[in-house]
Amino acid sequence: MENEIPPVNRVDEIREELHGLEGKRLKVKANMGRSRIVERTGTLVHVHPSLFIVEVEERRGRTARQSYQYVDVLTGTVELFDIETGERLFDFVEPVTE
Repeated sequence: MENEIPPVNRVDEIREELHGLEGKRLKVKANMGRSRIVERTGTLVHVHPSLFIVEVEERRGRTARQSYQYVDVLTGTVELFDIETGERLFDFVEPVTE
């Protein structure tokens, strides 16, 4: 508990790391609620102060832009994976306390 990083600093950490990944291809797994999980592959195109944008491939060669908040990555609602290794980029699983 004493070495715990405050959530605000973690959001800054996520933003900084994603800034270095701009232009890279990622796999995004997003929990959209009601047992609906969407997995897409795309390119990280922009990193803004409160959100980041991934351009994803749609059917028939079309592209769409999806925006996600850093807090969603922090809480695990959105998971990002390296497209080459399949490794999760951020792991902020909170320990279970009883």
